[in-house]
Order: sequence, then C-alpha cells, then structure tokens
Amino acid sequence: MSGSTNMTYEEYLDEVTTLITEKYAVADEAAIGMVMRAQADDFFVGHDDDPSMRNLDRAHQDAKTVFGKYK
Repeated sequence: MSGSTNMTYEEYLDEVTTLITEKYAVADEAAIGMVMRAQADDFFVGHDDDPSMRNLDRAHQDAKTVFGKYK
C-alpha cells in the first residue's frame, strides 16, 4: 500500500494496530486495546470524517502517537 492510498476507516484502524505490533513488539491484544482507547477518546474522529487522513504515512505517525499515549 503506498503512502498516499486512502483506506476505509476500519482498514486504517487495522493498519495502525498492525504497525504498533510490528514497530513496538506489542501483543495483538495490547495493540487492539490501545487503538480502542484512542478511539474512545475520539482520537480518530477526524480520520472518519476526512478520508485523506487515512493513508499509510499517517498510520505510521498515528501508531507512534497512540503507542506513546495509550501504552
């Protein structure tokens, strides 16, 4: 997937979760929990409203932010 390809909202959340597991050696369940907490805090509201935010480059940035804030 290229950095400029937009994903569906669900694909985007899956990608952020996957990146957290790969980059930070976190178990799937823990990464899912982090993304769910971020979602509950409305971290991803803009992503739902604006498809241009759902790309691979942004997913890498958001994985770092979510890991740092919700670990």
